[in-house]
Amino acid sequence: MNSDNKLKDAALALRQARMHRRTIARVSETFAIHGADQAYQVSRLNTDADVAQGRRISGKKIGLTSKAVQQQLGVDQPDYGVLFADMELLDGQELETSRLLQPKAEGEVAFVMGRDLDAEHLTWAQFLRGIEYLLPAIEIVDSAIDGWKITLEDTIADNASCGLYVLGLEPRRLADVCLAGLGMDLRRNGHTASVGSGAACLGNPLLAVHWLARTMAARGEPLKAGDVVLSGALGPMVPLHQGDAIDLEIAGLGRVRTQAV
Repeated sequence: MNSDNKLKDAALALRQARMHRRTIARVSETFAIHGADQAYQVSRLNTDADVAQGRRISGKKIGLTSKAVQQQLGVDQPDYGVLFADMELLDGQELETSRLLQPKAEGEVAFVMGRDLDAEHLTWAQFLRGIEYLLPAIEIVDSAIDGWKITLEDTIADNASCGLYVLGLEPRRLADVCLAGLGMDLRRNGHTASVGSGAACLGNPLLAVHWLARTMAARGEPLKAGDVVLSGALGPMVPLHQGDAIDLEIAGLGRVRTQAV
């Protein structure tokens, strides 16, 4: 199969899977997608198609921030996907499960950028100045691959398994929060379903966002003022079903809730 054709075919298969709400077999195997570079090319094809159809990019998400998951997939760094404005919900709003295939909920810290981070060699100080504020966030991850049986190539090609995201309403300044020590409690239908901490996200969510900022600047696609960045899960993800109520509390950062309908 021609290399360009297989990338286009993989992108189309993923796009149609989400359009028709039907999971598919691993695109890494079906279309021989090998390595992160090819997988990102597949994802980019679908991002470009979405933008051409009028969707607006609202930020980025970071995945694979757990060292254990990295070791499981044989990688030594996170991956990333694109957030769109129509994925965004606010605290208390309902989420429609009909938009999703096999969703799971994660508790995360969302960073909102206050400056463009487009320096060629982005320093730590420039990076810190670029962060406007933080919010608690529920990310609803969702995979188009049957049974979540994903490889690294599959999750990257599938836009890092993006689904929806729910943001809290009360921003916090970076200087007012100890990110590595944050405690997270995610409750489903009133019962704790996942616990974690800031240290579970590459040791500190700041390090994950710094990696992303440098990566995107090097690719010529820098983070921009107003972008939302979901920095990665603070604890295990939790399966989500219609009717579930999700209530996330991150100590020192606040609370965010949603109801699956």
